[in-house]
Amino acid sequence: MNPNQSTIKSWQWVVTVVIIILLIILGISIFNNKKTDTSDTTATDDTTAMQDSAGNINRVSLLDQYPGNVVYLTSVQLSSPGWVVIHSDASGKPGDIIGSAYFASGINPGRITLTKSMIDGGTYYAMIHADDGDKKFNVAKDLPLKNAAGNIIMQIFHASISVGNEIKG
Repeated sequence: MNPNQSTIKSWQWVVTVVIIILLIILGISIFNNKKTDTSDTTATDDTTAMQDSAGNINRVSLLDQYPGNVVYLTSVQLSSPGWVVIHSDASGKPGDIIGSAYFASGINPGRITLTKSMIDGGTYYAMIHADDGDKKFNVAKDLPLKNAAGNIIMQIFHASISVGNEIKG
């Protein structure tokens, strides 16, 4: 065997092992984040819990975000056009609104540009609001949607520099 081929094969093994280790670490990180997020009774990823009394499914899905002024949404599912509104944290509950975006009915990915940047270690809330038909967000008229159990439909997420460069905002 040629010495150059042996060196190439060695590097291939090293790269493969490093990739496997990174995937394991990423999987553990994602699993731990989901475990802590589900402790809040108002936020849930369970699709059946997102059904309202009429059987409509509304939900928002996103991962933890890199600190910055953009939130990337994996998926927004709405039975009627509405809003995804980003709230900062106020002692463990949704606080000030720092961004919003209008979404058509159906399933859509998206992004929301914020008026105030997320900070490393911060907790944030992506909440679904109805639209009153004018396509202009008004916090007094475009109220949060609730599931059949009466809980506001939202997902808690965090800003962290450890998220990675591929989803920087």
